[in-house]
Amino acid sequence: MRKRKSAPEGGGNWMDTYGDMVTLLLCFFVLLYSISTVDQAKWEMIVKSFNPDAEEVSQIVMKDAKDGKDEVPGSLTDKEASEEFDELYERLKASVKEEGLTAKVELYKGDGYTFVTFRDEIFFDGNSSVIKPKGKKVLNIFADIIDDVSGVIKEIQVLGHTTQATTEGNIDMNIDRVLSAERAARVTVYLQQKSKISPEKLVSVGYGQYRPIAPFNTEENRAKNRRVELIISKSGSVEKSLDQYYSEMDR
Repeated sequence: MRKRKSAPEGGGNWMDTYGDMVTLLLCFFVLLYSISTVDQAKWEMIVKSFNPDAEEVSQIVMKDAKDGKDEVPGSLTDKEASEEFDELYERLKASVKEEGLTAKVELYKGDGYTFVTFRDEIFFDGNSSVIKPKGKKVLNIFADIIDDVSGVIKEIQVLGHTTQATTEGNIDMNIDRVLSAERAARVTVYLQQKSKISPEKLVSVGYGQYRPIAPFNTEENRAKNRRVELIISKSGSVEKSLDQYYSEMDR
């Protein structure tokens, strides 16, 4: 009668390797947990040990003792961001007054946004979409102010509006829409060239004559509808439709 061969010795050696691997993983996660909260003094000692010749130590992680949140150096709190964004409105308002544009530029400060309306002929002549030298000067001033708070700006919408040529509405509607879109695009491109604002934050829209703020019954009212608007929204603010903005401004 034949005897079965016994299993070779050492068949369970893989368990030793597996056990070592699990132990190492446990040690790794314990190490991660132990450094999840960095002691500033110990961190400086570690950095200095690797950089003995360095005069200063760069602090990578800072602990806010008040609320226990990790902060990146240079980042703003919500309160600081709101105050910085509010300063945008005040500086724009002061510049408009200084340049004598109070009759041509309207400013409105809402919750998380600043709404700017450039009236009638500040930027363009007649049926043109070429920005006038005076319009470029105004945009240069706005671009400089926007640069200082670009970090807390979520988006800048540039809205182009035209009007009916006459009280009877005799205007080619296709030309009307194209003209408003071209004007909005021209202002957007100019801001992109002159400011540090990220291009993806700039949006242009042409509405033609279809978002009027006054009737078309008189030349004065038609002039009110001929405008360019900027909606500058703060980071973290809720997106709204144009009608909602108008409603808040009681238009």
